[in-house]
Formats: sequence, C-alpha cells, structure tokens
Amino acid sequence: MDPFGEEEKVQEEPISARVKILGTGCENCRKLEENTIAAIEEAKLDLAIKHVENMEDIAFYGVMSTPALVLDDKVLSYGKVLSKEEIIELLKANL
Repeated sequence: MDPFGEEEKVQEEPISARVKILGTGCENCRKLEENTIAAIEEAKLDLAIKHVENMEDIAFYGVMSTPALVLDDKVLSYGKVLSKEEIIELLKANL
C-alpha cells in the first residue's frame, strides 16, 4: 500500500507472450516449461513465455491433452513433453 492509502496495482504477466505453455501445473507441464525456457535461451530467441493454467483458456486452443506448446496462437505440440532440441526445431520452423 502506498502512503496515501491507495492500493498499488500489481503488474501482471504479459498477455502478448508469443510462446504459451498450456497445462494445469502437472509435472509434465512444468517440465515442458523448463525445456522451453532452456530452448529459447540456447537458441538466443527473444520470445516471452506465459504458462496458461486456466481450463477455459486452454480449451480456447482446442487442446484436449496437455501439456501443449503454442507459438503466436498456433498449437505446435500437445500431449507430450518435448525435448529442448525438439522445441528449438519447432520454434525456428514456425517463426
């Protein structure tokens, strides 16, 4: 709270993230997120990542099996944990 008694606004995650990990927070979803972060860093790509856990938001993409990897609102993979190398290949092919 600030000195004037008003609530401070909390900055939210960027909605415009180009890469999204869809999943409810299960172990496989977290692993895909870790691999994606590592892939983006290794490939030196300037991409923001957001983890989407809300089921309504996940359903928007038509994904029935998580985890899923999305780039620019296009589903690249779902239902499996991709390796860092697979992620680099997919991202570069779809940028």
